[in-house]
Amino acid sequence: MSQITNEKSIIGEPEVVEDVADVATSATWLALKAAATDIRPLQVQDGSIPKAADHAKARRLVAAITSAIAELAPLFPHDDEYLVALVADFDRWASEGFGVPDFYDSLVAFHPERSRVNGLRHLVVFPMYTQNGSNDRLVEAVLIEVVWPEFVAELEAGEYSNKLFVPIRFLDFTAGYDTNAAVLFPETVAVRETPKFTWGAIFADREAARFRRVVKAASEITGLDLPADAAELLEDQHLAEETFVMWDLIHDRTHMRGDLPFDPFMIKQRMPYFLYSLEELRCDLTAFRESVKLVRSDDTDAVTRKHAQLVQYTVIFDRIFRFALTGSRVRNYDGLGGQLLFAWMHQHHVLHWTDTTLSIDWDEVPDVVNALGDAIGDLYWRSIDRPKVAHWLAAYDLVSATLAPHPASKWARRDLPLDGLPKDLTNAVMDDEFPLSMFYEALSRKMTAVIESTAGITGTSV
Repeated sequence: MSQITNEKSIIGEPEVVEDVADVATSATWLALKAAATDIRPLQVQDGSIPKAADHAKARRLVAAITSAIAELAPLFPHDDEYLVALVADFDRWASEGFGVPDFYDSLVAFHPERSRVNGLRHLVVFPMYTQNGSNDRLVEAVLIEVVWPEFVAELEAGEYSNKLFVPIRFLDFTAGYDTNAAVLFPETVAVRETPKFTWGAIFADREAARFRRVVKAASEITGLDLPADAAELLEDQHLAEETFVMWDLIHDRTHMRGDLPFDPFMIKQRMPYFLYSLEELRCDLTAFRESVKLVRSDDTDAVTRKHAQLVQYTVIFDRIFRFALTGSRVRNYDGLGGQLLFAWMHQHHVLHWTDTTLSIDWDEVPDVVNALGDAIGDLYWRSIDRPKVAHWLAAYDLVSATLAPHPASKWARRDLPLDGLPKDLTNAVMDDEFPLSMFYEALSRKMTAVIESTAGITGTSV
């Protein structure tokens, strides 16, 4: 077969790849990746290729992609139905003139959640956007590997069931993932109608690698003396990946459990961003709480207990060092959650900034952090008896009791159109309703470059 990867180069017959372990370095994969890369500039945001003059080239590139998929398919027998449908979807897209792509058939045939086996690999090719990467639905090609350690399998089979959760690591990827994107979600794929989603995948290697780089720098800058097991976590990528898998397993399932208000967390709509902050923090603090419970239980085996202790470090350090300083200050709900956790720990006297050195009283941390989780849980429990606006105001009060709002805040002064529409309240929230503290302003000047350097990072980058 002849595969055109750009206007100037032609790749000849690729070798037969006999071992899935070699797939990321094979000429067949590299030809697929090159063709996917070359078709992207022809696409517009919705994934279509509107210029008729580009269609001949696009057809050659699609032929290269489908030919490579067919050659690689024998390495992925567990994905046979999906890969057959994938080729058909690409062929139909080309034959129908490269309109808005519709990969519904291949998406509903892809079921990585059915084979959560440590080290199992998948070839994933879709026109899709990448969260925290690109808003354009361009062709992406990704080679991934499942991360499913035995202790996580046992947790999932017991009290922490989460049938949709698929933790993965990168083997190789196209440009949409050479970014901060760390998830592979079916809802990002271009389809004609929304299917029932049966899986969600998170790149544990990227989460672990950027955590290690950022927390190493932050602990050096702040003079934080790390406990021995936390220091080990920063040196061991494999250990960090498995720890993040445990955190994500519990976090992800929490979105569907608890005393949840029907609104705002179970219905998609526009709302004040601090409500998203509380929901994401609630899920992280649930993972923290369950990890504390596992550490304190006499029935927990040694491997699980070790990882449960490490989950507590990852929740705290990722939140207060990376989340708080990542991204813009425009309605940054993850950033706000990190600020809130830091301030809560400081005001409850388990985190100290004295003589320009950061210290943490680790023995007291679990109960103090769990108390913040209790406060958010109580807010949720009370919400079922409150109208929407009253709930929003109560949520704001919870956050502002710990974090100082912007001095110009209408919410802080209650200078709000309480007899108007909910959107009027949302519009009254400032882009940076809770600005960075002086501590974080100073830390950001030293940490921003480190955080930005983690774009595109993988487990082999650190």
